[in-house]
Amino acid sequence: MLLPSFTTDRNLLFKFLCLVTLIVLALSLSSCANNDWQTASREPAGIAPDPEKVKDAVIEFYAADAFSWRGWFAMHTWVAIKRKNAEEYKVYEVVGWRVDRGLPALREYTTKYPDRYWYGAKPEKFVSIIGKDAEILLPQIEKYAAEYPWANEYTLVPGPNSNTFPAWLGLKIPALAVDMPFSAIGSGYADSEE
Repeated sequence: MLLPSFTTDRNLLFKFLCLVTLIVLALSLSSCANNDWQTASREPAGIAPDPEKVKDAVIEFYAADAFSWRGWFAMHTWVAIKRKNAEEYKVYEVVGWRVDRGLPALREYTTKYPDRYWYGAKPEKFVSIIGKDAEILLPQIEKYAAEYPWANEYTLVPGPNSNTFPAWLGLKIPALAVDMPFSAIGSGYADSEE
């Protein structure tokens, strides 16, 4: 039996390292093609019920890949609610740059489009409740949003971050049946308050 020579092992190692380098380079070029958050898409994804057509109450939790290289392993999540017959959604999301500017990390705003791309990344729903069940749960979401213990804090890892807020709501309101996405880093931080 012939054993591979040291030279052959070095050649294989060199080829392997070249392959890994090419893969990393390809991923960085494709995943970070838009490194400018100012020009990244924030268009509606078209997955939220249109408030002009759907008059029922709505609760939806969204997740999208985090911006730029962070999207390789992490995501950003947010919560949108709409009362019965409302013309807009109320959106709750936690954003770290707000803390750097002296603002609360937890942001609340109204919009017709709660399903906007997260700086180039298309969102997906991971909770969607429409109708009577949503009507019942909406006051609880608003109550616990006002009591969120880390509203003025943000730490990328381990949290609290954007993923901590929806996870915390899920702990406080089990009927939401929140199953956080696997790459929602910081969602486990909500357990530390319990």
